[in-house]
Amino acid sequence: MLDIKWIREHREQVQTAADNKGMQVSVAELLTLDDRRKELLQEVEQLRQTRNQCSQDIGALLHAGKNEQAEAAKRQVKEINGQLDRLEVPQQEVEEQFQQLLLLMPNIVSPDTPRGRSDEDNIELERVGMIPDFGFEPKDHMALGQLHSLFDVPRGVKTAGTRNYYLTGAGVALHRAVQQLAVDLLTERRFQLLDVPLMVRSEAMRSTGFFPLGLDQTYRIAGEDQWLVGTSEVPLVAYYSGEIVDVTAPIRLAAVSVCFRNEVGSAGRDVHGLYRVHQFAKVEQVVLCEASLDASEQMFQEITRNAEDLLQLLELPYRKMAVCTGDMAQKTYKQVDIETWMPSRQAYGETHSSSQLLDFQARRSNIRYRNADGKLQYCYTLNNTAVASPRILIPLLEHHQQEDGSIRIPEALRQYMPQRIAVLKPRGSDGTL
Repeated sequence: MLDIKWIREHREQVQTAADNKGMQVSVAELLTLDDRRKELLQEVEQLRQTRNQCSQDIGALLHAGKNEQAEAAKRQVKEINGQLDRLEVPQQEVEEQFQQLLLLMPNIVSPDTPRGRSDEDNIELERVGMIPDFGFEPKDHMALGQLHSLFDVPRGVKTAGTRNYYLTGAGVALHRAVQQLAVDLLTERRFQLLDVPLMVRSEAMRSTGFFPLGLDQTYRIAGEDQWLVGTSEVPLVAYYSGEIVDVTAPIRLAAVSVCFRNEVGSAGRDVHGLYRVHQFAKVEQVVLCEASLDASEQMFQEITRNAEDLLQLLELPYRKMAVCTGDMAQKTYKQVDIETWMPSRQAYGETHSSSQLLDFQARRSNIRYRNADGKLQYCYTLNNTAVASPRILIPLLEHHQQEDGSIRIPEALRQYMPQRIAVLKPRGSDGTL
């Protein structure tokens, strides 16, 4: 959430950000509401001051025996109370409208963010790794999963509905292995690992910028103010909500958690296999740092590098994409996505995302620190997906398949696999799980 004073001083910049992000919000309307709420507040305060003075006068008048004047003052107090009662409803309505619209105001975007309307306008920054030339007809991850009994989508749909699945056998082992590899990489790089709540209050969703615009993507616990998180970014940021923290060194947090997303509006998109599902697991990075663009950019490069290093350990080709304004969330100042090559799609598919948010989340969450002068300031926050599974299994299986149907396990993963297996052979062959 942006500060209303800052919005007034940068109204054109905020409106441009809203327009570029495709958000139908009006800064002018917000400022008009702010003016009206101030007028009403001033009117209420003046009436209360007058009422207080009349109340004081009544006692003095009665003490002086001026009963008629005291009765007139009492009538004036009664009239003021009626005016205050009549102002209560419009004041409350204007305040609610103002707060609702303020929550919809977008973060500004960085100068180097591309302008565009959708992901088609994202700009490629870099490609890393070679796209495989198999020399044989490769299988997609669904065929490989069936060949190796790695997962069971039909039974997942039978049990839980569309876009659900069971992981089985070596599929579970791979799923856990990529997560543990990411966790070990991050903990070696000074990230504090947390096990986080998967159900949070609506306030945690609002304060981290996922509500109100993400309501339709989120599962609610019926009858409760409890929501299933779509990313551990929410509980990681909320961990320090309402606190004054020490960011002399950036606070680096990580969590591995199950995540849930409704995927409303994605009907017909990426429905094949494990690409877009309702339940998945993520290893998330969250950073809190001082309110400095230089410090934020440095941490942005660090968390993005962590994700790249993981992909290189998995021996997968990928590309980095500068995300354009029209493909960015309300809360985002700058974003880079990492897309990994998926042979069955003959295209890169998003597997990681890094975001800078400036003080957007910290202001909503009231997370502050003391600067060098001892003045309280809101922190800057950043986040990155270190790995998300089972989506990462798509390129992992497809890229490392061999002509006989076996799947080579990247060396970095073998220590996390049963018997440190190096090659996954079709079920029934020697050496399988």
